[in-house]
Amino acid sequence: MGLLQLCEQYFNTSNLYEVFQIPEKATEKEVKKAYHKLSLKIHPDRVSEDEKLEATEKFKVLGAVHAILSDKEKRAIYDETKCVDEDDLSFERDWSVYWRGLFKTVTVEDIIAYEKKYIGSQEEKDDLKSAYLNGKGDMDYILDQYQFDRLEHESRIKEILTEMIENEEIPAYKKFTNESNKKRQKRTAKIKKEAKEAEELKSELGLGNNSLEEMIKQRQQSRSIEMDSLIDDIAAKYGGKKTKATKRKTQSEAKGSKRKRKN
Repeated sequence: MGLLQLCEQYFNTSNLYEVFQIPEKATEKEVKKAYHKLSLKIHPDRVSEDEKLEATEKFKVLGAVHAILSDKEKRAIYDETKCVDEDDLSFERDWSVYWRGLFKTVTVEDIIAYEKKYIGSQEEKDDLKSAYLNGKGDMDYILDQYQFDRLEHESRIKEILTEMIENEEIPAYKKFTNESNKKRQKRTAKIKKEAKEAEELKSELGLGNNSLEEMIKQRQQSRSIEMDSLIDDIAAKYGGKKTKATKRKTQSEAKGSKRKRKN
């Protein structure tokens, strides 16, 4: 999947400027500030366990977007064509190192300070309002957009949105005002299940508590193999050289065949 498709998947837009929530004429400083702000929000080290894997992917996408918008030549090409050169993008790059090269290291204290500053702020209210309108009042959608523990903040979020409805700041969508208990229970069960699965996967991958770099590397390796396999499928159809992925697969299949013959 290419960068624009990943932007659409994780940020609901394929427009790089909309991902960063900045105008097309934004300055280099504004681009960097937007990247810093968003990357802090979704930093894998400050989200709940059930959101870590997705946050890692989002973190990687934000890094790729910044790499384009901060480069004058790449940005000019994107502005003109609204396309990106996928060959020039390396998802194997260590985006945590890239991030640290631009900003200071994020500490636990930074994350806690940001959360305290964000919760109850006008910025949070604006984000919730935007999520409410985009999701037409669907709480599943709204909570999916929220940056902190969804179960912990669900009641407070509903109170904020209810007050906005009463003040006629947002319309009263039936999906929100008439949400059934069954739907709420289903959402709670899903979030708890995702948290459990994330913990199990983290354990399987052998990731520690400070696992951002390890997690990114794991996903990079997986994506690299998937991309090689896609190239191989195309090569098989139209002719071309095999990648390392196919060679590994062929060697593995050959070993499997030998074992079968021995048996």
